[in-house]
Amino acid sequence: MPPDIVGLGMACLDLIIRTHNLPSWESGAQLTAMAIEGGGPVATALAAAARLGADCSFIGTYGSDRMGAIKMQTLVEYNVDVSHAVRRPGPENQAILVCVHAATGERVFSGTGGYRSDLLKPEELDRDYITSARCLHLDGFHISAALAAAEWMRAAGKLVMLDGSATRGPISAEMRRLVELCDVLICGSGFGPALTGCSDLWQAGEQILKLGPRIVVQTEGADGSYTVTREERFHTPAFQVSVVDTTGAGDVFHGAFLVGLLRGWDVRSICLFSTAVSAIKCTRLGGRAGIPTFSEALAFLAERGIELPTPIRS
Repeated sequence: MPPDIVGLGMACLDLIIRTHNLPSWESGAQLTAMAIEGGGPVATALAAAARLGADCSFIGTYGSDRMGAIKMQTLVEYNVDVSHAVRRPGPENQAILVCVHAATGERVFSGTGGYRSDLLKPEELDRDYITSARCLHLDGFHISAALAAAEWMRAAGKLVMLDGSATRGPISAEMRRLVELCDVLICGSGFGPALTGCSDLWQAGEQILKLGPRIVVQTEGADGSYTVTREERFHTPAFQVSVVDTTGAGDVFHGAFLVGLLRGWDVRSICLFSTAVSAIKCTRLGGRAGIPTFSEALAFLAERGIELPTPIRS
């Protein structure tokens, strides 16, 4: 049976420490918690969508060592199909040290820097399998393969969603082309202004619509999200929760958004649902451990007097 969502992009292995102070060369640090968990923008979005009831498949690369095997296992544990992932000989190069500040839940990432070697090529993809899905989710990783897959999905009349990660730098020509090919763009802080040159979020959203997407959501952390469509624009505030770790909050938002799209909900309802799922995730350490079930997310909203459309899968 074809998957609901195919995700093509990055999967990481996150080595997480939670501490009030980072260690230095002069002294160590007292850690309040440690964890090993799967990460990566597309991979974590798929884990969230699968946890919420969607059938998901990951396409990306993994190493031939133990860390690569563990990385794939972290997806299998969430019932994400990894049969189309490509094994690369050699050590896993998408492993990240995540340091979480115990007081705020904010984090900093450190990696080896070799993760852009051996990227997937278009000829390594199964076009028929990808276009059998209802949705394609991309994060701009494996850029040549991502562009090809997006073009195939557009030709098949299927939905493409793009994660435009938070950035302070310029947007590449390839990433701009992906924006043009997507139906839904969800971007982190700084992406919209960098893409359009507009510092105002509403103006940036309006300009991005002219490039091709029909829905643009700009996530701003504790300030919630700003959504612009061809019919409306609105702000969705973040829910107040006791934050333990914000790692993966945006990625989980994306996975929940895809589930809302699959159910045919209106965009305002999808944003409320995605915001709730992301908030619940932030109450536990790690990018995936706090992902709620569908019923848990609805209960969270109901406790706050919010009811979504009847949860019948379309």
